[in-house]
Amino acid sequence: MKEIVLLGASGSIGIQTLQVIRTNKEEFKLSGFAVHTNITMALKILKEFPVEIICVYDKDAANKLRLELQKNNMKTAILDGMDGMLTLIREVGNFVVNALVGSIGVLPTIEALTVGKNVALANKESLVSAGEIVMDIAKKSTARLIPVDSEHSAIFQCLEADYQKELSKIIITASGGSLREYTTEQIKIVGVAEVLKHPNWNMGQKITVDCATMMNKGFEVIEAKWLFDIPYEKIDVVLHRQSRVHSMAEYVDGSVLAHLGVTDMRIPIQYALTYPQRKALEPSTKFDWATAFSLDFEPISYERYPILKLAREAGVAEGTYAAALNAANEVAVSAFLAERIHFNEIAPLLERVLDNHTSYKNYTLEQLLAVDRQTRILTEKLMRD
Repeated sequence: MKEIVLLGASGSIGIQTLQVIRTNKEEFKLSGFAVHTNITMALKILKEFPVEIICVYDKDAANKLRLELQKNNMKTAILDGMDGMLTLIREVGNFVVNALVGSIGVLPTIEALTVGKNVALANKESLVSAGEIVMDIAKKSTARLIPVDSEHSAIFQCLEADYQKELSKIIITASGGSLREYTTEQIKIVGVAEVLKHPNWNMGQKITVDCATMMNKGFEVIEAKWLFDIPYEKIDVVLHRQSRVHSMAEYVDGSVLAHLGVTDMRIPIQYALTYPQRKALEPSTKFDWATAFSLDFEPISYERYPILKLAREAGVAEGTYAAALNAANEVAVSAFLAERIHFNEIAPLLERVLDNHTSYKNYTLEQLLAVDRQTRILTEKLMRD
């Protein structure tokens, strides 16, 4: 039985992971989980899954939950902070689902791999910010890193055993996000509520904004490079509004293997948990093949999506550029959601941050974490200026 530690249990991926666990209790057991501040959700989860130990990252929220558990005569131990999360990973479970949002997810991924626990990875930033470090540890570890992102799960399933010799390129699909039909003039005045209305997927706020800017797709390019050891020149992105094809692998003989599926994140989540087997998904979500539908693909415009170009360039530059870009993006998206900056100010802000960044080529984890901290400070300063 897989004993799962779920990091980011109150987020979109976390909630859907709980759905998968709930319908597969004979195969999966929730052994522990972590949330950031959402103690209401933590209490709700504990009432259904009375685990012995959890982590609430925010110390004040953790103290509030401790008092609440005392009132309810519940015995679960509450850890807090990053040290608490790493302790949780070490002490319970045999399988980690990293559904954290942001660079907060880097150290937990490293810890899980270091102690030999398989990781179902939904946290993009682990590879965007620290891909070289994470993959070096993964290669030395007995544990596996299994992608949860729908695009990378699709690539994972389309790659054949000897793909390095025979692969021509991989093609990652992009829906275009919530603003794909907006004109340049409309984008200048778009509000938060409009950006958060994704046409195809139901996701968290941060990733929905990243889809609109196409940063999400830029990060996926960087992730794919590290996950599958594929050079950037062999990674393409195409616009595919229907989100039915999640990614494709093109081989040297011209054959293309495409992964199709409905827009249901439970599918890649469950596949990561059951790999290498597959299991029926309950309740089932499948295509109705008796109903006609089309598959359309279009080239991506860097003029329309300058952040995609910026992300690719940061990845190609290597060093700590991608880590700096991620840190700046987290600050910028948070500022946009708080209505401190306009949507069309995000890209110029990120460009200014990278222009001011001095990259480390052969960086340590400590240097990487320092870059993350310093870049956040710089981004805030540039927004004020």
